[in-house]
This record gives sequence, C-alpha cells and structure tokens, in this order.
Amino acid sequence: MGLRTRTALVIALTTALAATVIGFLVHHRTAQNQRKAAGETVDAVLLDALSDAATGTSTTALIDPPDLPAALRTAVTQRPVRATYLENRGGTAGPVLWAAARHGDSIIAVRRSYAPQVRALADLDGVLMGSGAATTVLGCVAGVVAAAGVGRRIGASVRTAQQIADGDLTARVPAAGNDEIARLGAAVNAMADALNDRLEAERRVTADIAHELRTPVAGMVTAAGLLPPGRPTELVTASAAALRDLVEDVLEVARLDVPGVEQAQCEDVRVSALARRAVGQTGRDAEVVVHEDATVRTDPRRAERILANLVANAYRHAAPPVEVQVDGATVRVRDHGPGFPADLLTQGPRRFRTGARGTGLGLGLTIVVGQARVLGARVRFDNLPDGGALATLSLTPESSGTPETSDAPASPPPTDRGAAPGA
Repeated sequence: MGLRTRTALVIALTTALAATVIGFLVHHRTAQNQRKAAGETVDAVLLDALSDAATGTSTTALIDPPDLPAALRTAVTQRPVRATYLENRGGTAGPVLWAAARHGDSIIAVRRSYAPQVRALADLDGVLMGSGAATTVLGCVAGVVAAAGVGRRIGASVRTAQQIADGDLTARVPAAGNDEIARLGAAVNAMADALNDRLEAERRVTADIAHELRTPVAGMVTAAGLLPPGRPTELVTASAAALRDLVEDVLEVARLDVPGVEQAQCEDVRVSALARRAVGQTGRDAEVVVHEDATVRTDPRRAERILANLVANAYRHAAPPVEVQVDGATVRVRDHGPGFPADLLTQGPRRFRTGARGTGLGLGLTIVVGQARVLGARVRFDNLPDGGALATLSLTPESSGTPETSDAPASPPPTDRGAAPGA
C-alpha cells in the first residue's frame, strides 16, 4: 500500500471517527434535553391536577390507574414526592412518560405519549448520519487531494534521487515550500552537488595523474627497447607495455566521464569486417561466425574498441573457446567460463573492481559502456544457462546508451559452422 493510499485512508478514518463521536454526543445531549423538557411539561400538568384535587375541582388526571408502572408506584408510595417515569411499551403505543404523586390515600397520575420525541430523535439521527457520511466523503476527497500533493512532491524527490543514482548528476529537486518534504528535496540536491564535486575532483585527479605518467612510461618503454636481449628484458618490456596500456585506459575513462568531450565520427561499415578487425587487434584466435551481415553507420574505431575489450575480457576472466557472432547490426561475444559476477549483472561494470578470477581493474568493461554511450549503442550482459557469459552489442542507435544487464538465462542464436572464421 502506497503512501498516498495510506494518507488518504488515515484522513478518511479520522474524519469518520470524528463524525461518529460528534454524532453520538449530539444524540446523547439531545435525548437528555428532550427527556428533561418532557418531564418538566408533564410535571407541570401534574401540579395543576394536584391543585385541582386539593380544591375539589374536577380534573382529567388519572386516580389510582391500574397500569401505573410498579417502579413509579413504589417511588411515590414510600415517599411524599412527585416523580416521572418513562415507560417503554411495545407495539404501536410506543413509549409513555408518566408523572405521579400521592394525594391522601390515592395516587394521582398524568401520562403523555413520548412518541413525538422519539420520532424527532430518530429524524435527528438520520440528519447526523447523512451529515456524517457527507463529511466522511469530503474527508476522503480532501485526503486524496492532500495525499496526491504530498505524493507528487515525494515522488519528485524519489525520481531525482534515482536519476542521480543512475549517473545523471545534473538532476535536481525543484525548490517548493519550507516543510519537511522541501528539506528532503534540499538534502537530495545538496547530496547531488557534493557527489558531483567529489566525482569531478576524482576525474581531474585521475586525468592529471595519467597525464603525468604518460611521459615517464613512454620513456620506460623506450629504455626497455634498448636493453640487451634476454628474459629480464622481456619481463621489463612486458611490464612497461602493460603499464602504458593501463595509463591509456585511465585517460580514456577520464575522457568518457566528461559529457561532450568524446564525439563519434560515423561512417558506413560492414559489421563482419569490423568484428574481424577487432579480433585481430587482440591477437587472439577467437572465431568470428557470421549469421547475417549488415552495413551500419557507426564510428568503426570505437566499435572495434568495444569488441576488442569484450574479447580480451573473455580471455582474461573466462575460458575458451570464445566466439564472436555477427547477426545483422548485433554482435555477440560468448565465452565458456564461470559467467559474469552477480554484482555486474545487477549494477553494471564498475571501475577498479576485480574480475571473476580476482584480476583486472574493471576498466575494460567500463570503457565498453562508455564508448557504447558515445555511439548511442546498447550493451547487454547475460549468463547462459549452459555455462559461460554472453555480451551483446547492438549497433542500432538508441535514445539511451546505458548498459543493460540481466541474470536471466539467455541463449545465443545457433552457430553456423560453415561461416568463415576470422583471424
């Protein structure tokens, strides 16, 4: 049950309870006033009857009536008092109000029908019930309106917070009012500002460090090439090359983090040729299987970078054989390893997170997502039911370039073993 529904129900129930309590009090107070007024009236008639009896004047009062209620008879017999008594008779007669007093050895009594008061009270109850129902309906409407207003304001804060969590650090909650919800929106905005400043500082530091490292790393690679041949030289050269690649990856991630810095240079390209060039860049023997070729308009350098990173990631963290399947504008990279980690499927690639085997910094897939966003393409990560991971790149431009992840089983299309393999 949502907050709007709960708020509306609370207001409606409060209104109904208030109307019920007020109706009960009005009913009870009116009944008391009716009883008091009717008692005073019948007592006045009884006084006139006693006065007439004392002067010997004929009276319409009842003398020793046989149907006098026993409780009233006992009360006036035991003490010299005037008393009234409301007798609730059944049938059509309805309630009767008695007034009696002892006069000598006799009891003089007066009775009046109490039905008019009962009918008046019933009419009042009907009016109270109708007004209570109308008040409850109005309370429900007011509750729905109030809850809708509160819900819209809270919903705006929730949507903004979700946009911030999805990476849109420009989203802000509109400022309105000075209540708790307004303070919540201000807190969300302050959080977004602080997060944006922190990430911007992190990007600047990362880019500055990478820029500062480029020159010494380039010198290290050059110096390693001047060393005499041998196993130590090979180790130094490989380490220097790995460090150079890491610095370039960090710089690329820093550029991709800043919106508008990277721009795609699109041209028409055959997807199969693009996939073969990407595999060739990795130096691996991944098989390229073409189910259906197509020509797409994209930035071939960035698309090749995406596919090369996916193939390299498959060899680094999974197990061969690795297949690159071309199906029109869609390219799938499938391996036979343990699959993607659960947090990657739910949250997407995150930099500086190790892979399934505890190696790597998570920059490869981060670059994949960033380059896909620049291209307007889509990347999806799945684990297959028969084992292995499947990364799907759709080169068809989309309005949203955010990565899609899923832990639901997915199967690649059948492999055409008759297709020409790539390098």
